[in-house]
Amino acid sequence: MAPKLLPKHDLVYLTEDASHDDIIEVINAEAFGPGRHTRAAARIREQGPHDRSLSFVCADDGETIASVRMTPVFAGDVKGHLLGPLAVRPSHKNRGIGRELVRIAIDAARRQGSEAVILVGDPPYYMPLGFEKVAYNALDFPGPVDPGRVLVVPIGENVHPRLKGVICWRG
Repeated sequence: MAPKLLPKHDLVYLTEDASHDDIIEVINAEAFGPGRHTRAAARIREQGPHDRSLSFVCADDGETIASVRMTPVFAGDVKGHLLGPLAVRPSHKNRGIGRELVRIAIDAARRQGSEAVILVGDPPYYMPLGFEKVAYNALDFPGPVDPGRVLVVPIGENVHPRLKGVICWRG
């Protein structure tokens, strides 16, 4: 019996740069659709630019197929980062690419001195990656958000009690 040939994948994780902007927009549109700009997390991201040094893409044989962005925020008096959007092209889902992008982004934020990485997301997906639930209604987002989906990786000291109040872009 002849050996089964598997497709070759050369996945490379890179720091995002401006050349990735157009394809990241396409990937996010595929993943989240036209309503993505009305979400509360998107409203925070509209307040100021994300941090390219903490934002990453994954390329497969030279084609960008996934990305994660990090935006500097104040969450109460915590100086942290808002993770997202995280998106992977449908052709590459369920291969661990999103999980690896999250791990890389959190490690980069930790090295840069971020006190926390916050997101609005699916707890069953993100909690195994080190995220914890934020106290119910502790953070005031600029729009409706399901408080049960607000999660954090606390990096600094005494983060949870300090996550109270407004979450907004930090320039």
